[in-house]
Amino acid sequence: MNGNGELTTGRGPVAPEGVAEMQRRFFRTGATRDLEFRRRQLRTLRDLLVQREADILEALRLDLGRPAAEAYTSEIGVVLVEIDTALKRLGRWARPKRVRTPWLLFPGSSRIVPEPYGSVLVIGPWNYPLQLVLAPAVAALAAGNCVVIKPSEHAPATSALIARMIAESFGNEVMTVVEGGVGPTRTLLGQDFDYIFFTGGTGIGRIVMTAAAENLTPVTLELGGKNPCIVAADADIGTAAKRIAWGKYFNAGQTCIAPDFILVERAIEQRFLDALKAAITGFYGSDPAASPDYARIVNEHHFDRLAGFLGRGEIVAGGEADRDRRYIAPTVVTGVTWDDPVMADEIFGPILPVLAWDDLDAELAALQRRPKPLALYVFTRDGNLADRVLETVSSGGAAINDIFAQLLNLDLPFGGVGDSGMGAYHGKAGFDTFSHHRAVVRRSTWPDPALKYPPYGNSLALLKRLMPRIL
Repeated sequence: MNGNGELTTGRGPVAPEGVAEMQRRFFRTGATRDLEFRRRQLRTLRDLLVQREADILEALRLDLGRPAAEAYTSEIGVVLVEIDTALKRLGRWARPKRVRTPWLLFPGSSRIVPEPYGSVLVIGPWNYPLQLVLAPAVAALAAGNCVVIKPSEHAPATSALIARMIAESFGNEVMTVVEGGVGPTRTLLGQDFDYIFFTGGTGIGRIVMTAAAENLTPVTLELGGKNPCIVAADADIGTAAKRIAWGKYFNAGQTCIAPDFILVERAIEQRFLDALKAAITGFYGSDPAASPDYARIVNEHHFDRLAGFLGRGEIVAGGEADRDRRYIAPTVVTGVTWDDPVMADEIFGPILPVLAWDDLDAELAALQRRPKPLALYVFTRDGNLADRVLETVSSGGAAINDIFAQLLNLDLPFGGVGDSGMGAYHGKAGFDTFSHHRAVVRRSTWPDPALKYPPYGNSLALLKRLMPRIL
């Protein structure tokens, strides 16, 4: 920085080699500890998103066929809300928290002080290629860190745009973007970052965590999972069907917290299926391929994987697929079992298996034996039933009678558990994730009782009596 507090490091593309140490050198100047410095970075990013809105929407259309309304709300809008929340609350979040000081340490004071880690690496996925790198970056900047962003190469238009935008507005020592595939990612993971934040699949998450372990680098892993959605006979079927269809087929099913499969009580199975089909038609018309509001599969590889699921069970809605256009219709499948391929792993596409149940306890027992999902949904008017599901089945987050609701409240932490991830962010949870909460005690040098020092003599009995009272 120069004497006016302006960044002097060059802007533009950077090589992945040595980027962590480059940022750490700047971090050691202490510039990022200043709250006004952090606010300036957040305002710069906010202005950038507003100014480049049209470019962002076009990049998302090229990569994922995203309709503008979906792209704005789930990408640009989400990040803007994160920025506005951080700007409004940063002073409160960053303020040291005074805690009780035991009698043993009197006279003295005890505080928890949030401190930034240093240089953090944010690795993002392709399904929400802007939001899922910039929302963590907002939290990292607010906490006073420097940020290296690695966007997904599978969303090339958005990746290139993010790289240009950040290079135009930020010094590399504060925030920079490294593009590319496996090679640059390995180079980044081989460096000694102070924190790594990864969003993606469980398999790659294990690779990231293994690499982080080499340098004892703390990590947050935002993964996925087969998110169950339970529909009880007493549910509002019409509302449940609309909310499930919207959540499942938003972004053509390429959402980590989308309902992955439905467990519907057998007594209402057919009514629910009819309502689900009606909701799909209401949203996308009789030919979803012609709808301006329905996205596309990201690439041919993922298309082929999803198309392989269409040969099992009975297709009761959709099923059409066009590889050249990367189009798979909103599809509902019945007649599948837990042993079918479509039920083995996260679908991550617009195919929705529906399984009927008679015994809820048996279904909950089956869910307990499976990896813990990122999201859990229950549709019922019975609060006791909903509580029983929540108490029995662990998940990263959950919503009752809605889809995505647990994501939309920035006062709630968002994150996984078990195979669906570790750590959380959004709002203050994001600030806390990228902050080391340092314990600080300030004491006077008087009094300084001799009792605590050797030789201890016969002081053990006295210490036993005192400790419960002074700690």
